[in-house]
Amino acid sequence: MKQTYNVLILSAGRRVELIQSFQKAKHTVGVTGTVVAIDHSLTAPALQFADQSYQVCKITDDSYISEVIEICQKEQIDLIVPTIDTELLKLAHERERIEKITQAKILISDLTVIELCRDKIQTQHFFEQIGLGVPKLIEMKDIIDKAYQFPLFIKPLNGSSSINTFKIKNEAELEFFLEYVPQPMVQSFITGTEYTIDAFVDFTHQPITIVPRERIATRSGEILKGKIVKDRELIDLTKYIIKKLEPIGHITIQCMKTSDGVKFIEINPRFGGGAPMSIHLGADSPANLYRLLRGEILEYNENYQEQVIVSRYDQAVYLKFDEKGCELL
Repeated sequence: MKQTYNVLILSAGRRVELIQSFQKAKHTVGVTGTVVAIDHSLTAPALQFADQSYQVCKITDDSYISEVIEICQKEQIDLIVPTIDTELLKLAHERERIEKITQAKILISDLTVIELCRDKIQTQHFFEQIGLGVPKLIEMKDIIDKAYQFPLFIKPLNGSSSINTFKIKNEAELEFFLEYVPQPMVQSFITGTEYTIDAFVDFTHQPITIVPRERIATRSGEILKGKIVKDRELIDLTKYIIKKLEPIGHITIQCMKTSDGVKFIEINPRFGGGAPMSIHLGADSPANLYRLLRGEILEYNENYQEQVIVSRYDQAVYLKFDEKGCELL
């Protein structure tokens, strides 16, 4: 049985904890291999913690996929892990070609799933079609007829990281933000307790771990403080979503518990920024991925700690540049 597996983390950026989680998981599972990271910026802090790292072109460049393929071949990569929304559609479109050339698996759902998740109106319709609660969608005809009540909430159709998301309190703000926000989507503004649900799904679409996290504090859409809770309602609803959607890999689902029931907001079909919280407390997606690569059959479990509050913080890395490149001090 093969015991060496090399993993490539795309758009590594600030995801130091994720890289460290993969490195720790090797020892947990008892395998060897390298954790390779790439990023457009040579100063991305996560690059300094990988076993091997590369600077690559921007995701939007035509040569991006070719560079990823070349690195996969050079490093004999077994698993490719995307981390940001903007690379998902390109990878999903090129999945068959990349996997054929490199013999590596891409941790990504089918193209239809990615397209649905990247379009928030499609996501809203999906939730509605399977009978789940959502914030009310304010369509253009509603805006023309003024068939809405303030406050409202506006966000980009395919945005991420809470960029260009705003609470709207009056007509003047609505008029302004409809012009300001690219491809705007308008919903009723809801209040309640907000949750992110980490779910890990194997390559046959079967859920392995589901971890609800109460969002206590956030910054730029990423959780700063969260509480891990085994909320049975949210776990069961997530199982239902997975059955209907059939995603692959580590996904995050955003929802809110309101006085009118659970309202689902969006699905991110990738590792979320707060995923290491669930990983550290026992829902170890990187370890599960190594087990799947090794050919193991995994069963659903809830073997993680709950009623734990996680408070995250920033940490700096110090880089020295010379003619040889970048060195971590």
